[in-house]
Amino acid sequence: MRTIHTTSEEETCEAGKIIAAELRVGDVVLIDGPLGAGKTAFVRGLAEGLGADPRNVSSPTFTILQQYRGSMPLYHADLYRLAPAEVADLGLEETGLDGILAVEWPDRWTARPTVAYLVVIDDQGGDDRRIRIRR
Repeated sequence: MRTIHTTSEEETCEAGKIIAAELRVGDVVLIDGPLGAGKTAFVRGLAEGLGADPRNVSSPTFTILQQYRGSMPLYHADLYRLAPAEVADLGLEETGLDGILAVEWPDRWTARPTVAYLVVIDDQGGDDRRIRIRR
């Protein structure tokens, strides 16, 4: 497990860029953390690292799934408002096969893959974050 400490939203984005360099087509990134921890900022970094415009990245809380175009597609799902039964109907297992799938609130996805990046963002108070990454 790798741990990255950040002290700003920009540094949290940078952590996402670092991980983006490791990703390959078909990878899944599960991003966990409380409200306001920086999950979407991390995805913004993933997008930038994959060549997409980070300014286009916003939380898909209401749209559920967004796609960003870069060197490969990045699919960004936010499952916050969904029950596990609703998540099952999304077909996430088949989303991102041609790119990367990043999922916020992955605990709601009961059929999530066993092989995935797990990113846990802990709010340490203020702008301080501890980001734990496991493959």
